[in-house]
Amino acid sequence: MVTSKSYRAGVWLAVLAAFGFSMKAILVKLAYAEPQAQPVAPITLLALRMGFALPFFLFVALRESRNSASLNARQWLGVLVMGLLGYYCASIFDFIGLRYISAGLERLILFTYPTLTLLIGAVFFGQAVGRREIGALVLCYLGIGAAFAHDLQASTDQAAVWVGAGFVMLSSISYALYLSGSGRLIPLLGASRFTALALAVSGLATLVHFFIAQPVSALVQPLPVYGYALAMALLSTVFPVFAQSAAIRRIGSGRAALIGTLGPLLTIGMGWWVLGESISLWQLAGAALVVAGILRVSRPG
Repeated sequence: MVTSKSYRAGVWLAVLAAFGFSMKAILVKLAYAEPQAQPVAPITLLALRMGFALPFFLFVALRESRNSASLNARQWLGVLVMGLLGYYCASIFDFIGLRYISAGLERLILFTYPTLTLLIGAVFFGQAVGRREIGALVLCYLGIGAAFAHDLQASTDQAAVWVGAGFVMLSSISYALYLSGSGRLIPLLGASRFTALALAVSGLATLVHFFIAQPVSALVQPLPVYGYALAMALLSTVFPVFAQSAAIRRIGSGRAALIGTLGPLLTIGMGWWVLGESISLWQLAGAALVVAGILRVSRPG
């Protein structure tokens, strides 16, 4: 039995999680805009973010595993693949894409992951896709098309918009694959344990990628870049991940997902306020269509 106080707490936790996730794109853009001779590379920024976040996820993974059964080889393989897809591939594609497109368009494209998850379930797992789901797909992609048209019109380098949108779409596909696979591992391992292990795998993979691709001296960055990376780690990674889990326990995954649809609107608003990104009627219409699509596909029954 969920009390009204617990329910309200769950709603606020879901709102704060949506805000934290939405802040990531803003912080990435701020880090890229930091004046220096050589702009920070996406893998360097991601390595700093994951380096700051990794101790928290290792701690949770060890705590949750202490009194649990050991993972077998197949489960370890699943955690490895999901960690690489969900928070390594998805993150690096997203960070690259943000070099080319606005934070608002990035968030709208990322929010295709629920509909992509449906398509993956239909293609690979034989799950039925009904008229409601098809309607959600249409709404989401019409919305992205409207926002994309805004960015193309506003940009002086239209090729860059195409490149950035392509990378962020790859990020959304990676995250949708992660969600599809995690739905089969979470019942076996538990949500907190699985999430912490997957993020720990992602963090370690990111650091390995960095040390292969960049010299150690690339970690020497202006102080504000460290501040943005730390804020990404704490406010846009660690806190929202666990706040979302806590919200789901109190109000359920459906309601938490619905509240999460605030994300694109929050990012567009913060992009305008913090980054000075323009807002047009096309972009607002696109956001409304994407949110409508997610709401349509998130409704139970």
